[in-house]
Amino acid sequence: MNILDKIIADKHKEVALKKSIIPIKQLENSVLFDRETNSLAKALQNSDTGIIAEHKRRSPSKSVINQKVSVQDVADGYQNAGACGMSVLSDGKYFGGSLEDLLLARATVQMPLLRKEFIIDEYQLVEAKAHGADVILLIAAVLSRDEIKSLSQFAKSLSLDVLLEVHNQDELQKSIMPSLDMLGVNNRNLKTFEVSTDISKTLSTQIPDDFVKVSESGISTIEAIKDLKQYGYKGFLIGENFMKTENPGASAVEFIQKLNKDL
Repeated sequence: MNILDKIIADKHKEVALKKSIIPIKQLENSVLFDRETNSLAKALQNSDTGIIAEHKRRSPSKSVINQKVSVQDVADGYQNAGACGMSVLSDGKYFGGSLEDLLLARATVQMPLLRKEFIIDEYQLVEAKAHGADVILLIAAVLSRDEIKSLSQFAKSLSLDVLLEVHNQDELQKSIMPSLDMLGVNNRNLKTFEVSTDISKTLSTQIPDDFVKVSESGISTIEAIKDLKQYGYKGFLIGENFMKTENPGASAVEFIQKLNKDL
């Protein structure tokens, strides 16, 4: 059983437990549920830099990344840096995140927030909306075509943007459908955890122009972004590169300023 299978097995248990305690009606009554969402896809289309900066405390491959900074400070720093949006990990067991992180980020900033989560159930989309998310992530590796379709259509009915993540050509082919806004290529091989932006380049020609192209994982240099822009990428998800420093917001400011100069 690989790490992804373990995470998904745990996620099924977790969602079943939450459903038994907090009914959907209660989530729909949340103060944030009716707020107007802020489109990440549009923000990326209108940006030269296209940075989606991530808040991540730890990961299965790196254990601890940064447990010291508060999500509010990180969110504030990313917004001041001019990031297009912020990705907030909400998985607790493997990434040390929570829905409260999303809530605190939402209370701090206006920019689009992505709930970075292993989504397997519509319940999690209602949760995302109730906690202030603008965007949700669907991972093609763990969902069938029918699941991608029903979850993405349900997300759109809640006015949430949909970022679909693929790792290879098979996942991409099964996933292309009108209810997606962004197609993200994860440069990390889920079986080996090795990272290479070559997969983003290889798949770029097969992503229709109707979707905003996003490259995820292993992006740590201005050169990598300039290189990927030539393949039509508009969004760049950067996690550990900022989070592994003492002040992720300041790191993002420095990086985006340099990127602006170089473009």
